[in-house]
Amino acid sequence: MSTKQITVRHDEVIAIVSLARPETRNVLSRDLVTGLLSVFASLKDDERVKGILVTGEGKSFCAGADISEMARMTSAEAASFADLGQKLMFAVEKVGKPVVAAVNGHALGGGLELALACDFIVAADSAVFAAPEVLIGIMPGFGGTQRLPRLIGKSRAKEMIFTGERVSAEQAYAIGLVNRIVSDDLLLTETAALLKAICSRGVLSLRVAKEVIDAGSGVDLATACLMERDAFALCFATHDQKEGMRAFMEKREPRFTGR
Repeated sequence: MSTKQITVRHDEVIAIVSLARPETRNVLSRDLVTGLLSVFASLKDDERVKGILVTGEGKSFCAGADISEMARMTSAEAASFADLGQKLMFAVEKVGKPVVAAVNGHALGGGLELALACDFIVAADSAVFAAPEVLIGIMPGFGGTQRLPRLIGKSRAKEMIFTGERVSAEQAYAIGLVNRIVSDDLLLTETAALLKAICSRGVLSLRVAKEVIDAGSGVDLATACLMERDAFALCFATHDQKEGMRAFMEKREPRFTGR
């Protein structure tokens, strides 16, 4: 699939979704956000796709929302735009498959929020992260004030959001914002290989684990552990559980089918 603003390329069991507005540093216009919503809805229902890699074409992952659009918005229009952006981030989170952000260059504002909605981030050496909204008189609106503290802690998130300062890939790794750093020229290759390895595991168990981790982060520990117990037991009703354990005992690679 290819549009003027988004490309989707299939690579074995994964889909590589690229923001394709390099001349604008892949800023998130309303049209681009709407297009991404459509892409994730399609990928959610595509049984061929086991995992999704999100990246940006050119020298930026995504430099944030389109300021030229936002400058003309009323408060009501801004609320509608924030609703649309938050809908996209929830669509990324709830697609039911592993989603990894491969961040090249700038991930600013809405671009940072898009990366945060993914399961984790692999950063290129050149990656730069920031929540610079306060520098133009606004604040994050696509979920950044909620996802960033959950990932790196409240005080570090407040520092990033209050100052708007940029964080290098090395700094982002040190504070737990990114999982890995790789060289720019190997970013897509290594991230795709990592995601394919993840997708070779039990598809159903990956999906259930993702759901429990995400849902459990919003409730108390005792409730979350009950959710884990029930999901753990559910795995034992699947073909993949029987195949995985049989393969382990027979000392061979499992052949998971997602059933």
